Amino acid sequence: MVQKYQSPVRVYKHPFELVMAAYERRFPTCHLIPMFVNSDVVNEESSEDGSTHRIERRCALDVDAPRLLKRIAGVDYVYFIQKNTLNKKERTLHIESHNETFSNRVVVHETCCYSVHPENEGWTCFEQTASLDIKSFFGFESTVEKIAMKQYASSINKGKEIIEFYLRELESEGVTHVPRWTCSSVSPALPAPNSLSASPPELQHPSAPAVPASQPADTKDCASQEANQDSGAPQADSLVEILAGTPEDKLDADYIKRYLGDLTPLQESCLIRLRKWLQETHKGKIPKDEHILRFLRARDFNMDKAREILCQSLTWRKQHQVDYLLETWSPPQVLQDYYTGGWHHHDRDGRPLYILRLGHMDTKGLVRALGEESLLRHVLSINEEGLRRCEENTKVFGRPISCWTCLVDLEGLNMRHLWRPGVKALLRIIEVVEANYPETLGRLLILRAPRVFPVLWTLVSPFIDENTRKKFLIYAGNDYQGPGGLVDYIDKEIIPDFLGGECMCEVPEGGLVPKSMYRTPEELENEDVRLWTETIYQSASIFKGAPHELVIEIIDAASVITWDFDVCKGDIVFNIYHSKRAPQPPRKDPLGAHGITSPGVNNVQLIDKSWTLGQDYSMVESPLTCKEGESVQGSHITRWPGFYILQWKFHNMPACSATNLPRVDDVLATLQVSSHKCKVMFYTEVLGSEDFRTACCDVQSLGSMTSLESSHSGFSQLSAATTSSNHSQSSSMISR
Repeated sequence: MVQKYQSPVRVYKHPFELVMAAYERRFPTCHLIPMFVNSDVVNEESSEDGSTHRIERRCALDVDAPRLLKRIAGVDYVYFIQKNTLNKKERTLHIESHNETFSNRVVVHETCCYSVHPENEGWTCFEQTASLDIKSFFGFESTVEKIAMKQYASSINKGKEIIEFYLRELESEGVTHVPRWTCSSVSPALPAPNSLSASPPELQHPSAPAVPASQPADTKDCASQEANQDSGAPQADSLVEILAGTPEDKLDADYIKRYLGDLTPLQESCLIRLRKWLQETHKGKIPKDEHILRFLRARDFNMDKAREILCQSLTWRKQHQVDYLLETWSPPQVLQDYYTGGWHHHDRDGRPLYILRLGHMDTKGLVRALGEESLLRHVLSINEEGLRRCEENTKVFGRPISCWTCLVDLEGLNMRHLWRPGVKALLRIIEVVEANYPETLGRLLILRAPRVFPVLWTLVSPFIDENTRKKFLIYAGNDYQGPGGLVDYIDKEIIPDFLGGECMCEVPEGGLVPKSMYRTPEELENEDVRLWTETIYQSASIFKGAPHELVIEIIDAASVITWDFDVCKGDIVFNIYHSKRAPQPPRKDPLGAHGITSPGVNNVQLIDKSWTLGQDYSMVESPLTCKEGESVQGSHITRWPGFYILQWKFHNMPACSATNLPRVDDVLATLQVSSHKCKVMFYTEVLGSEDFRTACCDVQSLGSMTSLESSHSGFSQLSAATTSSNHSQSSSMISR
């Protein structure tokens, strides 16, 4: 099994040439890396103009492995081959290394790159990736993997420290500037690869002229660039703050520390690889890094498990348009008056503080007046607001704040709160929040717990994640007022007045909901259905041998059928067929035993088994295979009137493919092989020929409709007010 690792971009606030001078001082040995025993130059060559220099070294490492393992393997040192390619003109250094020892049993491959910072030419970036493939190692495969992971983490932590050490050493010797390479250079601008002595003459003191008086055009450009660097130097820290706050394709180590927190090298690697996977699979918008990190933490940085629950959550967010919840959800007046919860300043760690006076809440009255779905929507809006406040506090306090604190006051809790439908609603809310907002609760303070609390705790605790339960602090009676109580977590001046503090709290006091506001079961059921169906997406289950099919009747040729679907589970094949005659009404689902009873979930089969492809119906697009987690948008311009059938079909994977799928690149691939059920979430729309022509006016400069590339966005949101022009930019499925 191949293990992959990737580090974030490390930034040195020094020019590339100076960093290269510091890098070369690591050879042939480095006292800062005790395991680096020695290195010998195997091959060395330079281009005619001196702009490119290649060097190959054989490095000996004294790997920190158990003595017994070394004796069994019969080696003291592990040898690696390192190939460096320095391009002085492009200002890059590419490093590739692989193990020579035990290469038939273990394959270690590492690539590194030094390059100029894209936003500041006076800074240098460093990136590092590695892969480990253990074929066999005398039965010690897991031990070797742990040793390799430890060595990788150590090298990541040590790498920047070593470069910084040699940069300071150069500075102490009066070397703070190295001129850039120019085509007029007679000698290389960097020290010879094997130079172990003091700094070479090319390394100049700032007082020495960096560029000769008589300069060719290229040299003048270099000089002006260096001048620009110097003029921008005082703004370096402010620039990295701006860049760190808005990362695009690559994560910077400084950004991670400032906005996400201290992560181990392996945790950083998981975050970067999962983010990259989302960029490749969900082209367009992707979740924020904080969001991805929460799901990784919830699964102890297990990539496969985190990716599975994250994909499910992204699909859920898209289906129910949760991204728009804060803008679209307006709590009914009964919630504003009787829901005893609200935000109240922040705790000692800077986390947003939410206060819930559960003992004063009439849960039965709220459920009878609103229904389960409205309460769920309100709780989701609270969680969305909590995420927003965490982002704000991160900026205010200058450190990562990714979760909030919840204070629950249970004074007044009694058996009335254990009303069965109310507990059922509470359990459902907990289930949804646990699945879609992991690691957002930093601490839960439960105050004034009465005797009935253990009964409630027994009911709800099995539905709460174990990691979440560890964050609970429970105080009975007035125990919260003493040492180790509330003041340890919340500043005294913001303790609410109803808890003995002096701060006025705007959380509603609650009370009994008037029975006149109660609604009948029929009204509540209709309300729940309305809320459930407040999405333009439909869900369908697909079984082996039972595809899901949707028929669309087209009256006018040159109409456009558009689609947007997410593959929630399994791998599927998407087809489009045309028939002159209408399919028969949907047959009864023969797979009812599977229990497909959730609202909006269906399995409809329209193509009769007696129909023959090529006679009764024809394929109008090439089949499209889509993997789990993919989001696909596209369109088809109809050539004939009639009936078009969109089909989502179970994808049968070759039996041998399971052993060849990389663990990092497929979500639960082994489960997909044995599973006989897939699930898709889809939305379709038809543009009439007249609407199509109107919509095309905005995109004519881009070419024909079928030439446009299909978009893929795991976070794409199609509101109920989606216009025709939004969909007109999707391509034909075959153009994908």
